[in-house]
Amino acid sequence: MEVSIWFWAGFFILITFLLCLDLFVFNRGAHKVCTKKALKLTAFWISVAMVFCIFVYVEWGSKAAMEFLTAYIVEETMSLDNVFVFIIVFSAFAVPDEYQHKALFYGVIGAIAMRMVFIFAGIELIERFGWIMYVFGALLIYAAIKTMVQKEGAKDPSQNLMVRGAKRLFKVSDEYDGDKLFTVKGGVRMATPLFIAIIALESTDLIFAIDSIPAVLSISTDRFIVYTSNIFAILGLRSLYFALNGTVDKFRYLKYGIGVILVFVGTKMLISEWYHVSIELSLLVIATCIIISILASAVANKREVNAGAGAA
Repeated sequence: MEVSIWFWAGFFILITFLLCLDLFVFNRGAHKVCTKKALKLTAFWISVAMVFCIFVYVEWGSKAAMEFLTAYIVEETMSLDNVFVFIIVFSAFAVPDEYQHKALFYGVIGAIAMRMVFIFAGIELIERFGWIMYVFGALLIYAAIKTMVQKEGAKDPSQNLMVRGAKRLFKVSDEYDGDKLFTVKGGVRMATPLFIAIIALESTDLIFAIDSIPAVLSISTDRFIVYTSNIFAILGLRSLYFALNGTVDKFRYLKYGIGVILVFVGTKMLISEWYHVSIELSLLVIATCIIISILASAVANKREVNAGAGAA
């Protein structure tokens, strides 16, 4: 797929405009994002991604559009795991509700840069060393097993490597100073807990990228398709967090759906030399896994509520 430098420039201009729109119009000033607003913003970000998908269809045809759509759904599904992590990070650092959007906004800025490095490096490795596809496939199957068997709970984010490194580089205040990342106390410039929380968010995105990017590379190895689908999914992740915050525990079987998707895309990579799995089949399998895991969660929740009402 031939992509002119002007398309890349246009994409980055679009992303810059959308980020400015989000920061200065949709979420101007520090405030708590309510569920109703979060749902509207989630619908907006999904709509923007679908409009871009139509643009891809017009410019490069149905195959490219299907690859974009499938890659977007894979990344959006994989990113749902980040919602759980966001809750843990914000709880660990006691980030006030009104500052959480700003923390996630800076997290997106970092993710835009990191994902470009990871995606371009991954595609370059695949083009230079074809056998790396098998390594990616094996990593995805390992990630699937880890996702499905891991117990509830997570490590303390304040103890991860990047956070510990940041605390060595900067003196850290014990108190927030509004939504500032740095403050001055006693004449000493110090990082605020919000800055450290953002470092924790960036480190978790780095970890999730190791799983999600190989998964998307199983769908397409076109740089433009993979990168744009990743970024559109990340842009909508913040509003999705605010929409699902407080209800994520209801999706008890989602991790199994994600696990099955990882096994599928990992296997697809491992057998790619002998059998090509079509984009249409990939999209069908991925959508089916998501729908089944959500429906199963809903049925289990309903039974639990009915059982509780019966016991009462």
